[in-house]
Amino acid sequence: MDGLQLQERVHQLQLLARKTSGNHRDFFFLLEHRPVYTFGRRQGDDSQIASEAMRLRATGADCVFTLRGGQTTYHGPGQIIGYPLIDLGRTSPPMGIRDYICRMQKLLQSHLAEEHGIKHVPSEHTGVFLDGRTKVASIGVQVRHRLTTHGFALNVTREPLPWFDKIVACGLADVKAGCIADAVEPNGAGAEPYGSVTREYPGLASRFGQIYGRDLVPLDLSAEGEVEDAVRLVEMRAFSLGPWHRTPVF
Repeated sequence: MDGLQLQERVHQLQLLARKTSGNHRDFFFLLEHRPVYTFGRRQGDDSQIASEAMRLRATGADCVFTLRGGQTTYHGPGQIIGYPLIDLGRTSPPMGIRDYICRMQKLLQSHLAEEHGIKHVPSEHTGVFLDGRTKVASIGVQVRHRLTTHGFALNVTREPLPWFDKIVACGLADVKAGCIADAVEPNGAGAEPYGSVTREYPGLASRFGQIYGRDLVPLDLSAEGEVEDAVRLVEMRAFSLGPWHRTPVF
């Protein structure tokens, strides 16, 4: 829930700053969630969603209703979440939503190829696929007033996979979740080769800057500011919650 609240808080601050001063910042957040299933907008009737949320909460995960595109998916440890909160109107002409999503897909594809030697397989579906039935990255965005929220999820370790087995992710019944670890080491022999998602952060940040034409600088959390306050609060809450379920309860 905190990740969604952080996005909404930053979105409101960007809107206000753009209206009052025109001097608003763009942000690119990379993070891991605690186990959580999220639902997209216009996804079935309320009674069906409520029943599904009750079932999924029994796994030990949280459930959150969002306004992004797409259907039910999972976020959790072992998976990188990327939230670009940027103004598409900074360029001339403004960047279109289709172009924005295509660049995001290119970002993920180039990261897999250049960092891990993983070649994606073209698909009619949005996201990045390792083969015709294995999806390693998902994309779901929302754009309001030319400001973006939500973004992408990239599975790094095997930890998210049992959680995905509990749902039909993104409404694709014939598709399963994959991860970088399995693509690099298919037999699962030895230690987890990419056990920390933070190893992926520098490469993703660098490629994001190149593909979207942004100069990225680290957010200084020792500085004063409403966005900095919001990020510090989210981090404090995350640490206070303690450990999470490593695998689904059922």
